[in-house]
Parts: sequence; structure tokens; C-alpha cells
Amino acid sequence: MLRLEIRLPGVPAAVGGLVEESLPESVDPLRERLTAWLAEHLPQGWEELDTPEGALFRVHLDDNPAGRELADALCADWPDLAVQRDHLEREDWGAAWKAFFTPIEVGGVFEVLPPWLVHERSADRKPIVIEPKMAFGTGHHPTTALCLELFGELFATGRIRPGMRFLDLGTGSGILGIGLCRLGLTGIGLDIDPQAVCCAAENVLANGVERAMRTAEGSLDSLSGGERYDVVVANILAQPLVAMAPHLAARVATGGVLILSGILAEQAEGVAEAYAKTGLERPEVRQSGEWAALVRA
Repeated sequence: MLRLEIRLPGVPAAVGGLVEESLPESVDPLRERLTAWLAEHLPQGWEELDTPEGALFRVHLDDNPAGRELADALCADWPDLAVQRDHLEREDWGAAWKAFFTPIEVGGVFEVLPPWLVHERSADRKPIVIEPKMAFGTGHHPTTALCLELFGELFATGRIRPGMRFLDLGTGSGILGIGLCRLGLTGIGLDIDPQAVCCAAENVLANGVERAMRTAEGSLDSLSGGERYDVVVANILAQPLVAMAPHLAARVATGGVLILSGILAEQAEGVAEAYAKTGLERPEVRQSGEWAALVRA
């Protein structure tokens, strides 16, 4: 396992990666650019911490050719930043996750927690048990939390109901699909990263929703021709969301729900415009710090 630590001198960290906090009114441009780079290249997420010396970004990668290539790309694209590269044993990686990953309640409906704390779950929340490993999606990042919050709101109003079918594109750890299963829906989680698909499949089994949610490697082109879904959620990135707008919109059933996330706040209007051009009602923008989600319900 590779661990990269990137320091931004003199700039306190606020939100991003796997930390859920409020963004200060003035956003440091350097940190904002680095966050955008990480969001584009690291679907599994990262950790962002406050230190007396400034912001510290911590990234974990598999120690294989792809991981080392990504580490080299980060150093090449950010030559003026201090990047420290270390090798960790897998046992150390697991211990680090256990120290970091604490249960969180999201949207008044869900509680996301790791398997080693499942015995501490709240009686009045729907549990989502996530073994994070190397797939994005623990509920700590605002992009994921925004989606779960919207699920809760739409369930409360009846726009999301038991028996509906969902498509979770870019499923990562499977957290969003599992959340929808907890609300009584069934569907499929797709991801182009085979490592994420394996992680999602394990989390589906851990939550006992394997009869409700199928996982598969691929994107929209792996679905059958005219298949449409009552709820379509895609927590990926702004650029691919814009590029696939006509094809993703075509997967939303008549009167269905579309939720898009993984979008920087400054990109939200551009993504909303791309989906409005498909003939769908223009999505509403929801924002949390520097991140946004779009919802058409």
C-alpha cells in the first residue's frame, strides 16, 4: 500500500476527501485546484486534515503499476508541493481506517457505520454497513452525504417508494444503492473500476441486500437497450456527467427521479444546463461547502 501526504503550507483544511466539515467563506485557490485534481483522479477518495502547518491531504493507493503511475502523475502535476511517499503494510492500512471511520447519521434516516461497530448502531436509523477498502463512499464526503439526504427527503414525501427500481452509476462502495435498498427499492450498481465492483459486492452481502441489488462492471452501455429506472443516481464527476447527459437522462423512467453528485459547486449550473437540454425538467442545485448535487424529482 502506498501513502502519499501532500502539504499546503499555511492553509487550514476544511472540506474534501473523507472529511465532512463546513467550508470557510474564502476558499484558498490552491487547495480548491488540488481538490478538483484529486476528485478527477481518485474515485476512492482521500483524507484531508487540519494541522498547525496547514492543510494535509492523505491519499492511499495500491502498490501496483497503476497506483505508482498515479503517484508519479500527482508529483509531476504539482511539482511545487511537498509530497511524501511511504509504503504501508495492509495491516497498517486497516488500523488507520478503524481509527478514522466512525459512524455518522445522514439525513435523519440513515446511519453509516463500519462492520466493527455494527453492534453500536442506532435503533431509529436505517443502517448502512460499509467496509471502505479502496472504493469511494463512506458517507463522510459531502457528495455522498448529499445523495443520502435527498433519498431521505424524497422518501418522506413519497417520491421514492418501496418497489421502485434504481440505477446507481459509479456505485463505488455500493453505499447509495444499499441506502435505496434500505428504503425498499431494488436495482443495480455499476462501476467501471473492477476493484470498486468487488468492494460493492462485499458490502451488498454484508448488508443482506443481495436479493435487492446486483453489482456489475461497466457503464451505461452495459445495460439493455430500452431499460429505464424509477430512480437514477450518479455520484461521479461533472465532466463525464455532462458528456453522458443524453444517455443518462434516457434511463430515467417517465416521472422518475434523477440525482447527480460529485460536482464542484462552481460546475453545478453547467451540469444542470446539460440535463435541461435533454428535455428533463431543469435539476435543482443542492450545495454543501464546495460540493453540489443536482436533483430532478
